[in-house]
Amino acid sequence: MAIEFEAPKPIVQMQTVLKTVAEEMMRSKSRYFDEHEHEIPWDYIEFMHTAMKSMGVGALVPREEKKAEDPNKPKRPPIGYQLLASQIEMLAWGDVGMYLITPGGGLGAAAVQAAGSPEQQAKFLARFIEDKPTFAAMCMTEAGAGSDTSAIRARAVLDEKTHEWVLNGEKIFVTAGDKSLTEYKQLGRGFIVVWASIDPSAGRAGMRAFVVESGTPGVRVVKLEHKLGIRVSDTASISMVDAHIPFENILGSPTVEKTTTGFKGAMATFDATRPLVAISGLGVARAALEFLKGKLKENGIEIRYGLPRQKLTNIEREVIDMDIMLKSAWLMVMKAVWMADNKKPNALESSMSKVKAGDVTTRITQKVVEILGPLGYSREFLAEKWFRDAKITDIYEGTGQINRLVVARQILGYSGSELR
Repeated sequence: MAIEFEAPKPIVQMQTVLKTVAEEMMRSKSRYFDEHEHEIPWDYIEFMHTAMKSMGVGALVPREEKKAEDPNKPKRPPIGYQLLASQIEMLAWGDVGMYLITPGGGLGAAAVQAAGSPEQQAKFLARFIEDKPTFAAMCMTEAGAGSDTSAIRARAVLDEKTHEWVLNGEKIFVTAGDKSLTEYKQLGRGFIVVWASIDPSAGRAGMRAFVVESGTPGVRVVKLEHKLGIRVSDTASISMVDAHIPFENILGSPTVEKTTTGFKGAMATFDATRPLVAISGLGVARAALEFLKGKLKENGIEIRYGLPRQKLTNIEREVIDMDIMLKSAWLMVMKAVWMADNKKPNALESSMSKVKAGDVTTRITQKVVEILGPLGYSREFLAEKWFRDAKITDIYEGTGQINRLVVARQILGYSGSELR
């Protein structure tokens, strides 16, 4: 089965629609929401919810492929994650911070898809196409457990009397944590997926994910971070004190076995979502590079593609090098999402695409600011904002260093304990 590089018709149609949204509702408001951190762009949220609902999908939740009615008609190759990657790249081109507050499942839904039962998926994912915009978030990072996710200290204990799970702990750097938990009148009932241990002595084998719905007593947002970039997106710290969770809200088996099933559930989530984070960064890089080309053209500088390198000016070589970096990173993402669509293990490709995109996005946006000089550094244009927004691509969903370790382990065949 080969990877097709010609965009399917649904993707082309979606890009046309989303480009208008990106230009009119996102790019035009980028500076305002960058300077008014945590102010919520309700117009954008409500518009996107209505648009996604009309298509019968929740944002950031891959669409299920429909079976062909005619059994003799060739079935179209699955494109759920490819379609999603295309959507994300265009929205991030508009404004990556606003893309991150597109209503929908996000990492929370991805975790339910990766580790939840069919019944849990039906229950929790259906709400993203209900009347009000709804958010979900994943809570894994703690003050003492950042890149080493197996070191989490949040604890879930089964209350034998109530047959409920009792959660205690604190999670930090939760993307969309506030909108997923706080009961704004404009929003539906969201949820967070909390990774906690049901048996600390079992190590990774004791890790499980729990769906915690907004309004749960004992669960609250205790802090919103002030950040370098993606400032319109809320990043929250969440406290859980004796929070009672229904027994059926555990994702996976409540029995601790010798295998690391729970931890593998977390990693499966990242395998699906790391390429999507990568493509969001590439949307930012493309925005910056296109802006640079536009400014150069305004000043009479055309990039002469096709000439021998020695005949090009330094600026031309710099721009062409950035084009190559951007396209090569895009190809790596496309391979990873194609594998996800075709149910192929993609841990290696997922982490490779994330590493490449984190590096490329940072380098391109920095080089754009550098070439533009005072114009790039000025707040009159968005180049400096794209530079600030870019760095998060290399940090969240596993830092560049951690993903390089994942790649090395996959290639060399080492376990996590053997190569750290």
